[in-house]
Amino acid sequence: MTGVVGMDQRNVQSAAARVPAATAKSPGGTLSPCLALPALAAAPVLAAAPALAAAPAPQKTEYTEPVTEAEVPWVTIVWNDPVNLMSYVTLVFQKLLGHPRPRAEALMLDVHHKGRATVSNGPREQMEADVAKLQGAGLWATMAKDS
Repeated sequence: MTGVVGMDQRNVQSAAARVPAATAKSPGGTLSPCLALPALAAAPVLAAAPALAAAPAPQKTEYTEPVTEAEVPWVTIVWNDPVNLMSYVTLVFQKLLGHPRPRAEALMLDVHHKGRATVSNGPREQMEADVAKLQGAGLWATMAKDS
């Protein structure tokens, strides 16, 4: 090979002559030259470990996790509007929130007569999803912390 920069064949041969060679068996069973590594001085790896004293038994302690804002119940509120039909609101409560027909009709009547109804409750993330679904269906919906 003549494209090696800075080394010609003589430099490679003289460098190889300075390195002690050894032989090793290749996977095929033939002997092949390899570089010999200097022997490493055997040093103790682990010193004698000091005797360990018996640890005291762990004590059981009561731990209660703090209540975070996400765990506080939230509610989804549907407000009365002059646009949607009562039958449509009942259908939306059934299809999107999974309420049975009698419950959906009762909630629809609360919206109609009282101006609002709480249609679902739970963690904040779920109530955000319920509000988004109801608003996507054209209802006026909001969420609030349950008090």
